[in-house]
Amino acid sequence: MKKISFVIALLITLVTNAQMQLLKVADDKRTFATADGKPFFWLGDTGWLLFKKCTKEETILYLDTRKQQGFNVIQVMLLHELNVTNAYGDSALINKDVSQLNTSKGYWNHVDFVIKEAAKRGIYIALVPVWGGNVKGGHVSEQQAAVYASFLAKRYKLYNNIIWLNGGDIKGSDGEKIWNIIGNTLHEQDGRHLVTFHPRGRSTSSTWFHNQAWLDFNMFQSGHKDYAQDTTEPRIGEDNWKFVVNDYALQPAKPTMDGEPSYENIPHGLHDSLAARWTAADVRRYAYWSVLAGGAGFTYGENSIMQFKTTWNKDLSFGPVKKWQDELTATGATQMQYLKKLMLSKPLFNRQPVQDIITNQGERYNYLVALQQQNRILVYTYTGRNISVNLAKYASKKVTCSWYNPTNGQYIAIGNFNNNKILSFNPPGEEKEGNDWVLKIENLPLGPKGK
Repeated sequence: MKKISFVIALLITLVTNAQMQLLKVADDKRTFATADGKPFFWLGDTGWLLFKKCTKEETILYLDTRKQQGFNVIQVMLLHELNVTNAYGDSALINKDVSQLNTSKGYWNHVDFVIKEAAKRGIYIALVPVWGGNVKGGHVSEQQAAVYASFLAKRYKLYNNIIWLNGGDIKGSDGEKIWNIIGNTLHEQDGRHLVTFHPRGRSTSSTWFHNQAWLDFNMFQSGHKDYAQDTTEPRIGEDNWKFVVNDYALQPAKPTMDGEPSYENIPHGLHDSLAARWTAADVRRYAYWSVLAGGAGFTYGENSIMQFKTTWNKDLSFGPVKKWQDELTATGATQMQYLKKLMLSKPLFNRQPVQDIITNQGERYNYLVALQQQNRILVYTYTGRNISVNLAKYASKKVTCSWYNPTNGQYIAIGNFNNNKILSFNPPGEEKEGNDWVLKIENLPLGPKGK
């Protein structure tokens, strides 16, 4: 009887997998692709406590909504804490030991359910094996980590819609041996799925693991502090594009992306509920700054959603106000799809940053970021300030220009221009924070003169 049940479960998994392609690093080493070579732009959401907080019905509501909004990756913790239970009271572990999996109860079956439902909707699940605080606190030994990672590799090897997020809001130096054990075990015993590391705020996986064979791509957490609050050296502040620039300079070349920027509706610096809160405009800035600097994707987050706040929750952090169901349509969540649509409107591969074309570069919120994608250049301004570009290195005699609105995905034509001087453009509206626009310059050759 058990054998029949296993065969049925396997067949269901295989049928579900048929709807999904495995992900891989693309040939350009800067982006992602599906197994059949099609471009994949990572548009993620942090549903960290999905396995812990949500029933099956709530899970389907969440996944359906995120699919409609264009999200294709959900980042989730498997073990937020070692005594974790799901919405039905099922424990994941026996005696809070990661090497003793409670497979006789329903926790892991519920995880399987969520992964399969995500696959039906074309969504990948990025799994964090064990949240970093558990390792930093000394609650996971090297031997336990090896057993647990082996369990995960065997249980989820056949699912196509899996990505591994080793770590979990932690410096790689805090438990580095354990992170390498988990990473190497997943890499060697699974071998089908991408693996990265989710680091502490204001840090990137490349600091500790760039040259590790198990790390397929880099992930950084630009974090939740504003310029004034950031005391981390070097003081990157809100300039998340700097992580991309730094990771781009490393060899071997690997994709990089912001896996946790400031969440919409969360207080600046997290812990003071009376502080100013990050807005949809801030989220857009983080998204366009990092992607147009060369990032392979972007992960959005919302305060109530990431911890699935309801009216009865007691284990809440960072002062969420509304129930998670009410924040499913938060402004920023509905606008992220326009970034994805913009990037996929041209071939995604072989993009390159072209910051040298900007002649009036500014700092902080006045920073302009430029990316060439095939025969077009995209330049983003967060404040709607003037943009001046020098395209002399391109052979094109005329260019066609337009504005792209990140809030609604609409274009406004500007016109055609002779490419024989510095071109200046004044975005629509008043210059102010949140009046963000993308300047699109088209009809360029595929590379500078002579290339």
